[in-house]
Amino acid sequence: MNTPTESLPRAVVPLHGFIPSLEGMRAFAAIGIIVTHVAFQTGAASSPVVGRIWGRFDLTVAIFFALSGFLLWRPHAAQARGQGSAQPILKYLFSRAVRILPAYWVVVTLVLMFLPNTGGGWRVWAANLSLTQVFVPLTLTEGMTQMWSLSVEVSFYLLLPLAGLLMVGLRGEAARYRVPVLTFVAVVTLSWAFIPVSTPEAIHHDNWLPGYFPWFAAGMLLAEYSTRQQTWLHRLAAHRLIVAAIAFSAFVLSATPLAGPQGLVRPEPWQFEAKIVLGAVLAMALLAPLVLADRQRRHSVLEHPVTLALGRWSYGIFIWHLVILAMVFPVFGVIPFTGHFVLVLSVTLALSIPVAAASYALVEEPARRAAHSPRRR
Repeated sequence: MNTPTESLPRAVVPLHGFIPSLEGMRAFAAIGIIVTHVAFQTGAASSPVVGRIWGRFDLTVAIFFALSGFLLWRPHAAQARGQGSAQPILKYLFSRAVRILPAYWVVVTLVLMFLPNTGGGWRVWAANLSLTQVFVPLTLTEGMTQMWSLSVEVSFYLLLPLAGLLMVGLRGEAARYRVPVLTFVAVVTLSWAFIPVSTPEAIHHDNWLPGYFPWFAAGMLLAEYSTRQQTWLHRLAAHRLIVAAIAFSAFVLSATPLAGPQGLVRPEPWQFEAKIVLGAVLAMALLAPLVLADRQRRHSVLEHPVTLALGRWSYGIFIWHLVILAMVFPVFGVIPFTGHFVLVLSVTLALSIPVAAASYALVEEPARRAAHSPRRR
């Protein structure tokens, strides 16, 4: 029987609306991405032991993907149990475009026009403006190589309404099958790296959405559980020390050869999939206490005003930080891959945050307001 929202236990977060702690988690994920990129470009990621740790901060991408999976699948999960409704498809796609494209197009335009060594031919422009870099050879260019993950995320945005339609029959009493179905699909996609897919030179099919779907699925599963009464996962999420230990263990294992070789050396398919599994576990362990545990319990660090501000600017931090990093080296006379990790990281962080704040204030927020203005409505 469907359970009204009002009768759900306090352990379940609201099915709609803002969850402050997730915004704070987004801030830490953005900083983690800067750490791993600075570590690589200064050579810190090449050190024997610590380098593996810095390099594995790239698993913060799993947190971003899981956040998207949770927040965007949450309306579908709620609708399946009669606790709300998902956005109409066109409205959903429009809101995603407004959220992602304006600031992103500004970055692409400025980088390809003014940053040296970007190879600004028409193919590079077309691939970057359309977020198809992972499909077009040699179009992940300087200052924007991190955009591969945004390309994957946009693919998820486009396919999510289809996933909602395919599972539309699993409602009411049949809603209990939604978790097994999502889990099954996530497990099946773990075979993606083993499938021989013919691609152009310098294009790797494991960088496409199926390769990273388990990270999105981690968030989607949390969204499904957030519509349910107390389950084993709710009880586990309430034990912060246990889930913290799970997250820490997943991160430590990911820093071993189990998840692939050090640096940008391509992993074996089994190593790639091990990294995907560990990333999904890490993301789920970090997010579960925030979306399944008692919502009256505050997260002082994640919900601190400074952290929330950084979370609000996190998209700008993500899209701008490599541009900043590319300029830090010549300005400070640092040769790439020759050290100075702390200096480069400090300056990149110090500059990326205000640039991201300006991007939010001058581009992202005005675009959102214009899209949702009374006249447009």
